[in-house]
Amino acid sequence: MAVIKTNAEETKMLARLMRAEAEGEGELGMLMVGNVGVNRVRGNCLDFRNIRSIPQMVFQRPGGFEATQKGYFYQAARDKDIRLANRIINGERQHPASNALWFFRPTGACPNTWYDQSNSGRFKAHCFFVPTRSDCPSVY
Repeated sequence: MAVIKTNAEETKMLARLMRAEAEGEGELGMLMVGNVGVNRVRGNCLDFRNIRSIPQMVFQRPGGFEATQKGYFYQAARDKDIRLANRIINGERQHPASNALWFFRPTGACPNTWYDQSNSGRFKAHCFFVPTRSDCPSVY
């Protein structure tokens, strides 16, 4: 059962974002990017207050995704990307992104915190960061 409202076009948009941000990290990395995106829609907290849809999340400024400013995001979603996006929309979560609202690719080790948010772990090149339960209970 879907954890956020979406339609076919929005699902394709999430699929494109997942691919553009993490294709080099395989399906698991793409699923983690999807977790962050869906958490931002679900959260209604912190930097993501009033973000209620996939398009609002994808194109949020400031705070959106770098991939939307580059051409790679604008490729068509492939069937396998859409299947991955549907898994996330239906509530699948992957640690360390399960409750994360942020991720980034540092040049070295993951910092313990990033803008006062705790590091929940690293997957390949990306570090993931989570809010506290009290700041954003909707992502837990």
